[in-house]
Amino acid sequence: MTDISRRDFIQVTSASAALLLSGLDNTVIAAPAKGYPMKKIGNIKNLVENEPFAFTYPDDQSPCLLLKLPNEAIGGVGPKKNVVSFSTLCTHMGCPVSYSQGRLVCKCHYSMFDVSRNGQSYQGLASQWIAQITLRFDAVTGNIYAEGVEGLIYGRIGNLKLR
Repeated sequence: MTDISRRDFIQVTSASAALLLSGLDNTVIAAPAKGYPMKKIGNIKNLVENEPFAFTYPDDQSPCLLLKLPNEAIGGVGPKKNVVSFSTLCTHMGCPVSYSQGRLVCKCHYSMFDVSRNGQSYQGLASQWIAQITLRFDAVTGNIYAEGVEGLIYGRIGNLKLR
């Protein structure tokens, strides 16, 4: 067991708190890992506000939803930065989640995830945020592409298959 001085403990705790709080202003966003495939999901012209569009990413065993929200969201793309995407596997036990009234809801154990704030869990048994799909928007064509995953997809030690 390592002894830590009171001064060191306070310095580390203060620095950690400052880092965590800095993420509240949307400035701390994880960069996607390398090696993810780029996949065209759809076109912004075909999205209807609050109507989810289902697809799979980064492989056929990973269900996801694409959402056009009424307001800007963290990690959102498009002219209004309101198009986001998430895995639909709850981080608690992998149950499917569905979109309802601005949140992803797990009907197994009632975990809820805020889709406008990186899929942050705020109710229920899930202790981790749901994996957010990193999107790219082509302003010329309106096409939306998946290009990475922030967070871990439930049931995997890595989001990509080993090659």
